[in-house]
Amino acid sequence: MPAQFGLAPSAETLQFVAEDAMTSLQDWYHVRFDDNEVHLKTDPPDREGWEQSFTWDSIVRICFENGDWLSSDTIYVFTSERPESYVIPTEADGGSAFWGEIIGRKLFDAELAIEMATQSEGFACWPPEDDNPKD
Repeated sequence: MPAQFGLAPSAETLQFVAEDAMTSLQDWYHVRFDDNEVHLKTDPPDREGWEQSFTWDSIVRICFENGDWLSSDTIYVFTSERPESYVIPTEADGGSAFWGEIIGRKLFDAELAIEMATQSEGFACWPPEDDNPKD
């Protein structure tokens, strides 16, 4: 993932694929949302879990990275609440519904999302770096 986008996923978050082939992300990474907030909860095997939340209104940029056949597609959510992104794999429980909600709320361009879905690899952010209305 390109450093120029200021992504700061934790190493622990990105190790989910190789750690335990018998346990899927759906078993331990949960994404829930309502009209106001997004809630993340993890309970990974052999590691301490965590819970975090952020408001929809705090989102300033969404980036999407296509995974390969060994890893999940990944959503990076940048908010005004902290400098680093929230890293959310689409294979998490509720991850696909969360991606659909992002598109429905127009937080990521629908045409760009379709373009990304047809590629085997790629990385894109919305709004583009030079066009962020919330900055």
